[in-house]
Amino acid sequence: MQQKYISSKEKLRRAALAEYAIFNSGEDKDYDQLTYLAAKICQVPVAKISIIGKNKIWYKSVYGVEQDEISRKNSFCEQSIWAGEEIFSINSKDHPEFFEQAKGVYQCNYQFYAGVPLLNANGHAIAVFSIFDTKIRKLDTEQKKSLLALANQCMNLFEARKHKTKLQHVQRKLKQKYKELEKFASLVSHDIKSPLANIISLTELLKDENKEKLDDQSRQYLDFLVESSYSLRNYVDGILKFYRSDHILEKDFEDVHLPTLLKKITDLYSLEENVQITYPDKGHLKKVNKAALSQVFMNLISNALKYNKKNQRKVDITFKTTDSYYCFAVSDNGNGIKKEDIDKIFKLFTTLDAQDRDGNHGSGIGLATVKKHIEQMQGSIDVISEIGEGSTFKFKIKRP
Repeated sequence: MQQKYISSKEKLRRAALAEYAIFNSGEDKDYDQLTYLAAKICQVPVAKISIIGKNKIWYKSVYGVEQDEISRKNSFCEQSIWAGEEIFSINSKDHPEFFEQAKGVYQCNYQFYAGVPLLNANGHAIAVFSIFDTKIRKLDTEQKKSLLALANQCMNLFEARKHKTKLQHVQRKLKQKYKELEKFASLVSHDIKSPLANIISLTELLKDENKEKLDDQSRQYLDFLVESSYSLRNYVDGILKFYRSDHILEKDFEDVHLPTLLKKITDLYSLEENVQITYPDKGHLKKVNKAALSQVFMNLISNALKYNKKNQRKVDITFKTTDSYYCFAVSDNGNGIKKEDIDKIFKLFTTLDAQDRDGNHGSGIGLATVKKHIEQMQGSIDVISEIGEGSTFKFKIKRP
């Protein structure tokens, strides 16, 4: 059988192999199981998954013999990838020349070989799934089907590894871009906050030193200027908190006593007038991100109290568990949210016309951060609300 070696095809084949990052990639039990099955089903002593390099053949998995790598020249795998056959199967009786050439390549004196080229989507062979025997034999129909099926599964593993490698590369690039964006946001916010502080200070000074000279309208203009400056400063602070929130998600997971966690958070609001916050007196959480969960509760409780114009402000927190999730609900008797606005409140920088009890507008960042934290903890959040009656934020996070 004439070897079909074309240099341009070989270059394309090597380029395809490089995409899989499989050469010299170490042992893997998944591949070892495939070679074990191939040897048992086909009743042969040796099975291999051979990665075809430039000059060498390296084994991703070997069953039945110990061998690190061999020369590619005169190997059976070299014949397999250029034969153009689904299964390249030969024995020494019918093709003595191949076995004579291979004597200096292999440790054993093989008399039978069958190899399935592992092809990528463009038809380039990156490896060979093969079996060997020291005696002359042939495969029956079922053994051929089984060998092809195992080879197909091996190629699926290669594809999965390739996609995983690409994903990891994209993740690294995104992480680097995110760090650059965070650094940019930090620098810009600093450059904005410094002149903002000057604007606020100078405006307050101007108002105090000229309070007798300014009419009511002029003083009102200055008040608007100060208020807008504070709003912009809070907005900048919110952006920084959102981008820095990913650092919270990198914290270690730990066991949490829920009542203790909630007590520390609710104590922050206990000094406010007419505030009543209730929470469970029992609850143990295993392996959760305490920092992220604390941030979620702080944002939800803070919003529940800010957007509540009633004299007696109430927040009730409940907790239950399922087989897969820790489930929470934060309910209030506040202003409520319009049904058409519920889908908007978790979008970054989306603000509603509503004002808090101090007359301030939100930044559209707090609830976006809440949603991000919960989704990173493999959970979800929903809202039930009625104008004038209050809202209930139900969320769940994955439990171990």
